[in-house]
Parts: sequence; structure tokens; C-alpha cells
Amino acid sequence: MKQMHLNAFTQACVGHHSEGQWKNPLSRVRTGYRQATYWTELAKTLERGFFDTLFLADVHGTYSVYRGSNRPAIAQGVQFPGLDPTLIIPIMAAATRHLGFACTFSTTYFPPYHTAKLFSTLDHLSEGRVAWNIVTSYLADALANFGIGDDLTHDQRYDRADEYMDVVYKLWEHSWEEDACVRDVSRDLFTDPDKVHAIDHDGPWFQVKGPHMCEPSPQRTPVLFQAGASGRGQAFAGKHAEAVFMVSPTLRAAADDVRKLRAAAVEAGRRPGDIKVNQGVAVVVASTDEEARLKEQTLRSFASPEGVLALFCGWTGIDLSSLPPGQRLGDTPSKAIQGLQGFFAKIDPHREWTLEALSEFMAIGSIMPKLVGSPRTVADALEQWMDDADLDGFNIHAVTQPGGFTDFVDLVVPELQSRGRMRTEYAGSTLREHLFGPGCARLDARHPAHRFDRGAKPATGTG
Repeated sequence: MKQMHLNAFTQACVGHHSEGQWKNPLSRVRTGYRQATYWTELAKTLERGFFDTLFLADVHGTYSVYRGSNRPAIAQGVQFPGLDPTLIIPIMAAATRHLGFACTFSTTYFPPYHTAKLFSTLDHLSEGRVAWNIVTSYLADALANFGIGDDLTHDQRYDRADEYMDVVYKLWEHSWEEDACVRDVSRDLFTDPDKVHAIDHDGPWFQVKGPHMCEPSPQRTPVLFQAGASGRGQAFAGKHAEAVFMVSPTLRAAADDVRKLRAAAVEAGRRPGDIKVNQGVAVVVASTDEEARLKEQTLRSFASPEGVLALFCGWTGIDLSSLPPGQRLGDTPSKAIQGLQGFFAKIDPHREWTLEALSEFMAIGSIMPKLVGSPRTVADALEQWMDDADLDGFNIHAVTQPGGFTDFVDLVVPELQSRGRMRTEYAGSTLREHLFGPGCARLDARHPAHRFDRGAKPATGTG
């Protein structure tokens, strides 16, 4: 029986995907997001529940499309303020032994040499439990914050990211030979310079001489996550990703998206199972279905419609603030707004999708499907999605944090374990082994990272 992989999906901020929940008296995130103990306690809870990872999203700007301003997003705490997730990971790793840690890090803002050093460092400090969620970024004010012009098309951002991956692969996989670090006191030799190589990368986007600054970490290359949904994004994921995060609106749509992702992997010379596909879901669970529905109603009472719209408009680049109350999305003069009708029609083709209906649906868990019910009800839904859509697992969004994750661990995980769907112990020591089995600590031989030849030149004269 196929076992379920679980990632806890959150962000080091006040409002991730359920805007307004910071007002909930059961929420600790309003101040907890900036406290080390909050994160170590959450990590321990997730490890107790045998999750694969704590997956931290990240952004570097504000959502400024709605009402033509970032004021609604700032006022409602929409992923702002926020902290740097890469600095939180070592704290959590020191408090756990098995849980993995994934974080979003953009190819747009940071040079590949820096990224390679950062993730090698995290992989060393966590003893092989780190993943990188590879993204190309789009927020206009974030680009301005880094002094980057918004002059690339969507596909050009991915073209640049493809070369970016070439650079980090050369640094992680080809710059250092496995036995380069000898630590030989008798010969007064720490690292054999003949086994450390410059990469001499010279491409249209990047010129990087190398060598890599870090000796090989337990995984060498971190586990590679990706979340591209467009055709170009799926091709990128098929080539590079080992795990994909998707948010399909329905089970049928999820099955179609999974088929496309696995086909993209085959097109890139890999196997369909080389990618673990995880669907994002928002979960509200209680002892009974009735209690869970009552809990959902309470959670919705704290929702922020302005925050929801600030988030959604930031994603789509479409300002919905001019839409009159009660008007259907498909009846607007704007072709862009009409296009949104297709997405929401997949969720419920019979519903009148107005601004109010959109806000209500997204009040908890944004665009993610909502699973509300008893442990049995939630487990049934997870199994159905997994089996019918050929999923490998889920990114779990807890509406109230961290209590929603504790509820899932205490209520749903035992139900899944009783069905043989979830592990009762961790196998292997690295995150990649959690995903692909003991002995699979390194990138699979079919992965395109291995297509480069190791440089022959020793790293002499590089300063």
C-alpha cells in the first residue's frame, strides 16, 4: 500500500494562507512567528507526527495590486511582517533528529554561488535534512527592493533558472571529489587541492569560476522542491524537481496535473516516480464531523476579506477592487477578471462566482481545497485524493497555528497509521531517504545534475 508523505506548509509571518486568523485567541502566530521556542515546539510536534518536512514559504515584498496599494496587505498582516526562514532552520534542526526542512529561495534575487553555499551549510547543520523550494519571483516591489528590473517574460525567468540550476549542480556535485577532505594530521593536509575543482561556468546569464566553498554535505544537493503550475513551470519541474507542490482545485484537475508532471519527468529522461507530487489542502479537524463544522464557522468569523483579496490580487496581478458587489466575475468588461471565472468554475460550476463568493471560499486556506471533519472523514478524503489522482502526499495548511498542526498530529495521523498509510518510524537519516528509501541520500543517477563532467583543473590560484 502506497504510504502518504506529509509536509506542514507555513511561513515565518503573521498571515500565511488564512488571512485574519492572527485575531483568533487560539492562535499563537501573532507573536510566536518571531520566537525560537515557537518554531522548535512546532518542529517537535511534526516529528512526533512523522511528517517529512516543515515547509516554509517566503516572499521579499508586499502584495500591492489590490486597490493599487500595499496598504491593505500591510494592515491585514498578509505575509507581512515576515522573517528569513533560512535562519530558523538550524534552530529547529538542533531540536529534532528526523524532521526535514524545506524553504523557498528565489533564483531571481540571489546569485547561484551564494545559494549553493547557503544550502550546503544548512545540509551540514541539519545532517542531511534540507530541501530547497526553487522559485522564480514576480512581486514588483520585491524586484525593486533588490534593484532588479522587471524586464523578463515568464518563460525567460525559467530559462534563466535553468542555467542557474546548471551552476549550482556543478558546485554541489562536481566541484569536490568525495574524498577531497582528508584531514590527515601526519601529512599536514586538510584538503587535497587536486580533488577540488573550479567549475569555470560561462553562460549567457552567469559566469562562475568556483570552486564550491563547502565540502560535500550529507545529501550534496538538497532535496529539490518546485511549485510551477504553468506549462513552462511543469517542464522545469519535470527536469529538476524531486518533489512538487501543487494546488489543484478539484480531484479531477489534480489527476490531470499529476499526469502532466509525470509525463514531463519522462520527457526529461527520468521516471514517473522520480517526482513526489504533493497537493496543498487546508484541514480543519475535530473529534466529530459536527464539531469540525462548528470549528470551521468559528474560524471563518476571524477571516479578513480585505486580506484575502490583497493576497489573491497579488498572485494574479489583477485588481478586483473595482468589481461591483454581486457582479459575477465572468460578466465584467475585463478579460483578465473573466479568466478567473474558469478557475473557480472548476471548484463549483454551479456557483455564482462574485467577489463576495470568492472571498468566502478563500477565507480559510486561500485557494486550497478544504477538508473539514472528523479524523475518519479527513483520512477518507486524503486517501481518495491520493489514490484517484496518483498523488504521493500533501502539503497540510493548518488554519490556526500552531494548534491546527497539533490537532492533525493527534487526530488524523493515528487514523492514517491504523490504515497503513503513514510511517510509524523514520527510515534512513536524510530527508531524501525519507522520500525515496534508505540508501537514497544522494540525487538519483538519472537526474540531469549528473550530466556534467567534473572539472579537471585543481583549484589553485583562486584566492
